[in-house]
Amino acid sequence: MAMKKTDLEKNKALKLQQATKKAGPERFGKGSAQPVLDRREQRKLDQAQGLVPFACKLNAELVERLKARAEGHPGGLNGLLAELLEAGLARDAA
Repeated sequence: MAMKKTDLEKNKALKLQQATKKAGPERFGKGSAQPVLDRREQRKLDQAQGLVPFACKLNAELVERLKARAEGHPGGLNGLLAELLEAGLARDAA
């Protein structure tokens, strides 16, 4: 069964609409951001720097406090946690 020309055009328009929704709107400065690395590339860079993933479970209140404090930290959440752990371990060793 052949489709009418108008049905074909409607399908084309629907496909175009879905494609534009997927792409999302262009954001200011979007092209100037650092290129996004895939997980494998990021893992290789982290390993070269001697970084190891470390997962743990924390109380939700503590996590919120850490996130709030990390906003102003130059190293972000990872830098803040490393700093706090180093200080805590140094205090315990003394």
